[in-house]
Amino acid sequence: MKTECTPEQLAFQSLGRREVIGRFDGGRITSDGVGLLLREVDHRIGLLDRLAECFTDYRNPESIEHSVRELVAQRVYGLALGYEDLNDHDVLCRDSTLALLV
Repeated sequence: MKTECTPEQLAFQSLGRREVIGRFDGGRITSDGVGLLLREVDHRIGLLDRLAECFTDYRNPESIEHSVRELVAQRVYGLALGYEDLNDHDVLCRDSTLALLV
């Protein structure tokens, strides 16, 4: 029996032109969905932006591939989702859910 309190889908903050929608139909599943909630909270309070501003970036601007904010976000979300080892990020960079977060 289907419960009445579970929505068919849940819309999150979009990523550029892409919609981010959580569905509950048993399709593609991730255990990192809570990261989308963390991203929503950060979008509202701006914690990662303020945290990134605490760092001075001494890197050569011509060689920068990722901003300090992106690096901070990757680390914070990785820790929050239980990926405390830095070696996890090489594999996680291909994860579509985590790509939405950063």
